[in-house]
Amino acid sequence: MGKVIIFGNTQSAELALYYLQNDSEHEVAGFTVEEQYIKEPEFHGLPLVPFETVEQQFPPSDYLFFAPMTATGMNQVRARVYEQGLEKGYKYISYISSHATVLTDKIGENCFILEDNTIQPYVQIGNNCVLWSGNHIGHHSRIGNHVFFTSQIVLSGNCQVNDYCFFGVNATIRDSSVIGEGTFVSMGATVMKQRTEPWSVWKGNAAEKSTISSKDLKF
Repeated sequence: MGKVIIFGNTQSAELALYYLQNDSEHEVAGFTVEEQYIKEPEFHGLPLVPFETVEQQFPPSDYLFFAPMTATGMNQVRARVYEQGLEKGYKYISYISSHATVLTDKIGENCFILEDNTIQPYVQIGNNCVLWSGNHIGHHSRIGNHVFFTSQIVLSGNCQVNDYCFFGVNATIRDSSVIGEGTFVSMGATVMKQRTEPWSVWKGNAAEKSTISSKDLKF
């Protein structure tokens, strides 16, 4: 239990506030975002302060940090903020819904895991990952850092998901697959290939590799 500062002033931060207030022992003390994005001094009635100087008002010795951001830039924006928070000396929390079925304790920091996820035994999840509602994460799978699962994704057993990957709604990944760094799996895609190349885009059912790089996607 502790006082938490949430990064953001958009819907993701608003949702984080709701979940922490209604399904955790943490107290949200305020919000922070880069100064250029601040239009008002408060967000949801709590202080909103510049990220550039957040440690002056909310020192890391007294406050924890949470940055539950979107997958913008193939998760690289969230990764940057996460690293900057560490550099400022903050310790991160993770939020894991009490309505998720979680059968592992190998989950890193700054993870945002929502309701109705099923995470089977021997799964490992790295730092700074988002699992939106209703995913199945199969046994013995290993998920790296800065990964984003949207909803209703089936990751079959014994898969390896490397850093910066993104999975669209209703994607399906076959068992024992190795998903290369920065792989983008589009909505409804079924990945049958055993291994995907780094920064590749997969779409269709069964999914085929696109001719573009996931680094070129704008979302």
